[in-house]
Amino acid sequence: MVKASSESIDNPSSSLLQLRGVSIFYGHIQAAWDVNFSVRQGSITALLGSNGAGKSAIMKAITGILPVAHGTILFEDLDLETVSPHRRVNLGISLVPEGRKVFPWLTVQENLELGAYCPRARRMKKGSLREILEIFPVLATRRKQLAGSLSGGEQQMLAIGRGLMARPRLLMLDEPSLGLAPVMVQHIFEVIERIRIQGVTILLVEQNVRHTLRVAERAYILETGRVTLEGTGEELLDKPHVKKAYLGL
Repeated sequence: MVKASSESIDNPSSSLLQLRGVSIFYGHIQAAWDVNFSVRQGSITALLGSNGAGKSAIMKAITGILPVAHGTILFEDLDLETVSPHRRVNLGISLVPEGRKVFPWLTVQENLELGAYCPRARRMKKGSLREILEIFPVLATRRKQLAGSLSGGEQQMLAIGRGLMARPRLLMLDEPSLGLAPVMVQHIFEVIERIRIQGVTILLVEQNVRHTLRVAERAYILETGRVTLEGTGEELLDKPHVKKAYLGL
């Protein structure tokens, strides 16, 4: 299993990531307003909300794909405003985007190896590849197969595996269960928990609220770009608003 480096788990109670008063725009359209939340080292932290709530915009701002209009994003004590997107990957920030975004004309193994392009991951590429294929045995049997020929669930495994090849300290997963059959959804969440147990901190964006709140140490509800509720997974499962709006109860 791909493990976080020892520097990421020395103090598991501290915050690895903090957003302080963050506002984000897509062009002239504001996607997030004064967002505050933190992600503890070694935890699964969830961002929940409907389509258009601002979840993906926040992920993109953390990676540097979108600029922050106001506020600060800290990775440990480092202000990410001073760090270019490619250097953020080398710090240990890895995003598995919505929609998988695998390279369909490349093989499974080639897709995975592309995940280890940054200097901190490149020197461990062979070991990482072996560990990823142990996590996802189906990829081992398809390593020479074109990624575009895989099923949706297999492509999602490949996307997660590619993200892990970067040896992340923070793995961000954007809608990993989207469009998958129920049995595959269950498998993906089992993998997410397994990754966290090995010391990788996870920021999870999901619309599958029930599954997410069962695995998340802490969760934040986003509505129209603002954090409207926060708490532990168990606490939010008991909130009447969450039950009505997201669980259909």
